[in-house]
Amino acid sequence: MDAAAPFAFKAGDYPEKPGCYLMRDASGLLLYVGKSKKLRSRLRSYFTGRHDRKRISELVARIASIEVILVNNETESLLLENNLIKIHKPPYNRALKKDNSGYAYLELTGERIPRLTVHYRDRRAPEAGQAEAAAADGSDAEQPQGGRKAAGKREASRAAAKGVAKAAACEPKRFGPFQNARFRTELLEFLADHYKLRSCAVLPKRACLLYHIGRCSGICEGHITEEAYAEDAKRLSELLFGGTKDALIARMYSQMTLYAEQLKFEKAQNMLEHIRILEKTPERQIVDRETNLNQEVLYFGSEGVMIAKVQQGMLRDFQLHELERGFAETACDRFLIQRYRTETKPDELIVNRIADPSAVRRALRRPGEGQAPGLRITQPKRGLKHELLQLCRQNYEYRKGSE
Repeated sequence: MDAAAPFAFKAGDYPEKPGCYLMRDASGLLLYVGKSKKLRSRLRSYFTGRHDRKRISELVARIASIEVILVNNETESLLLENNLIKIHKPPYNRALKKDNSGYAYLELTGERIPRLTVHYRDRRAPEAGQAEAAAADGSDAEQPQGGRKAAGKREASRAAAKGVAKAAACEPKRFGPFQNARFRTELLEFLADHYKLRSCAVLPKRACLLYHIGRCSGICEGHITEEAYAEDAKRLSELLFGGTKDALIARMYSQMTLYAEQLKFEKAQNMLEHIRILEKTPERQIVDRETNLNQEVLYFGSEGVMIAKVQQGMLRDFQLHELERGFAETACDRFLIQRYRTETKPDELIVNRIADPSAVRRALRRPGEGQAPGLRITQPKRGLKHELLQLCRQNYEYRKGSE
């Protein structure tokens, strides 16, 4: 246990806004990640009164600093907390550490005969995930001289098989994430009732119970043609992945009306029940999205820059850096060039200010890249990227105001 002086909690240092808090010890070790709709009230509860649970008392005794990340609403705080716990695995967090826990997506797989399933994202850093996958595969393990040739043949065979599989399939589609597991289950059941796609990981030779209770079309036994099945999968995809929650609800209302006109009143009522559940789902969020891009969002203020790291759509970190004194615009460009000459460049930089994007891209072009497109630098005025910038600005203003 740390011998440092007790943490001096000052309620006025923290806002009554939604967000996450990161508690660290004197060495900087992250002890605990939490979330709240009202950060000040939640944090005050740790430092007032007695704690019945020994684990909480031990945590409070070790706290040396508390970092706050502000978000827009409770939904974002739930998702950000989930991401941070899976990334850092703090010792005082018991829940949400496993990769297959927390908030999941519905996934329509890219197989020739697609299935609808529940998908949990890998929230580790890409480098860590790739390294562990390679270790599990054994591709980096040392092998005796005599076994290398055979290993090379096996690797070539695996690569060829992967290539065939990739050619036969397409990218999966994901809808979510779902903060409410009950709603996710209800929606999955609704889609099974109405579109009857398979959910089995391996296509069986005979139809299972789901076919006999009307929740699967029996594609495995030929009760439906592949063409008709593909049409059902297309209609489900258009319903689920065609846009916003409001658009999904509108399409569900249209489907409900169609059922009523066809005198299928039980299906219409079932559709209405699912619509009511969907209408109660949480607010829009921007901290956990489906994308393969790695982005860094930089909000330049008058004295510093707040950087948000977004890896594959998941917000992972906020960092505050000081800016050199001088003209604000050129200071921004100098910071970008100095930082990304040494740091690994993301796929895209999202900035609120930049003097000469072309000059920055040229300065960051590495030898040998030739005429390949340079680093993407975006200065958005609206849309999701602009919202990410505004979240950066909110955290910048809070950090600078609390110094």
